[in-house]
Amino acid sequence: MNKSALWSLRLGFSNKENEKINQKGLQSFLKDSFKVPFNASIPNFLSNSPKTAEELKERRLQLKAISKEEQKKARKAENQISEAMKQWWVDKMITAEYPLQEKMTLMLHNHFVATYQKVKVNHWVFEHNQILRKNAFGNYKTLTKEIVKSNAMVRYLDNTQNKKGKINENLSRELLELFTLGIGNYTEEDIKNGAKGLAGLTTADDQATYKKAFTDDAVITYLGKKGVFKADELVDIIFEQKNIPYRMTRKILQWFIYDNPKEELITYYGDYFRKVNFEFEPLLMKIFTEEYEKNTAGSKIKNAVEYNLQLLNELHLENIKSNAIVNFLKQQSMDLFNQPNVKGWEGGKSWLTTQIFLQRVTLADAYCQGRAFNRQAMNEKTAMNKAKTIHLEWEKGDNKAIIAALTNRLLFTVSPESQKDFETLLRHDFDPNIPNANQAVLRLFNAIIKEPEFQLI
Repeated sequence: MNKSALWSLRLGFSNKENEKINQKGLQSFLKDSFKVPFNASIPNFLSNSPKTAEELKERRLQLKAISKEEQKKARKAENQISEAMKQWWVDKMITAEYPLQEKMTLMLHNHFVATYQKVKVNHWVFEHNQILRKNAFGNYKTLTKEIVKSNAMVRYLDNTQNKKGKINENLSRELLELFTLGIGNYTEEDIKNGAKGLAGLTTADDQATYKKAFTDDAVITYLGKKGVFKADELVDIIFEQKNIPYRMTRKILQWFIYDNPKEELITYYGDYFRKVNFEFEPLLMKIFTEEYEKNTAGSKIKNAVEYNLQLLNELHLENIKSNAIVNFLKQQSMDLFNQPNVKGWEGGKSWLTTQIFLQRVTLADAYCQGRAFNRQAMNEKTAMNKAKTIHLEWEKGDNKAIIAALTNRLLFTVSPESQKDFETLLRHDFDPNIPNANQAVLRLFNAIIKEPEFQLI
């Protein structure tokens, strides 16, 4: 098992960082990953999208004044911007020199869920994504405060409807249940009182702010403390609780290494997370460097991004556009910015239903023919024209050596049955110097990536 290849995939989305990890060592690689700067620039595709509350109000007035057909076109244009944002993010994942920032952002994106489908304002969804990226190696408490006051989250969890005398508990509930403590560590009374503290927090220009007419300044008791508390104070109290570190450490372990992490690991790393004042960077350094030394291969099912981008990298496919990848992710139930509910993508075994596995087999065939996973590229002519862009790297040798090298790089544990099948594809008398040798090895590669074991990381 190629350990640096394994951790290249775990800390990114492909085998691209294998050599860096091998040469630098994991600790130096991580230090360089943590140094990746945050890019605050706004992409061009958002230039015509409303950014402030005033612009949004103006856009709504414009929509009311036009025909239903024109309204439909305007909504379609915003949906196209949302699709462009997904493609922008996929491109960042592919091109990042050190992709850990994007992988951590993706994990946080699935923890602090706020979907475009509900928010309906592209710029707010982008700002939410940027908050996650900016704090990916920062402080969990700081991140939670910023997210709670983000326009996207306030809209997504209906806090715009949370007003004095007409309380909406959605944001207060998920702040405790999903974002921080988890079920069993608070009471229904805490949720009700937290909602009072969040009453009046509504969308504004840069971030959500309190509207005085709708705030509730009643004295409340929240997680044992009594006073008049608003968003930041509520989060401060949450982070004083005994069980605050463990939900996040569980999420990190599940996202990067184990579908089912042991409870003692969650507690061990959670206690350390508290000790370092909820800073992500030292926690990630400790988890990754300590778990690197263990034999943990095969402990997690690849998500759709990992599966797709690993194949793109292995085959050096540059003609596959990000929109085709975005469409594949949707079919794999991993639609960016549009999780099925506030709990996010379930992960684990949900990544490998029968339908999802068959789609991955179809993608393997398509990529090994140099074409995308879509109907437009499903004809033979397109496949033949684009097959020239494939470049699968392999070292010359006999059939067993080639099989061993490929499966080692692809983190594949070969059963006796699979070995026999692979040797049938690449026979003992295989000559690596013949003109069609690349095609023969590509057929072997295609067979390997269709095996159930290849779905594991």
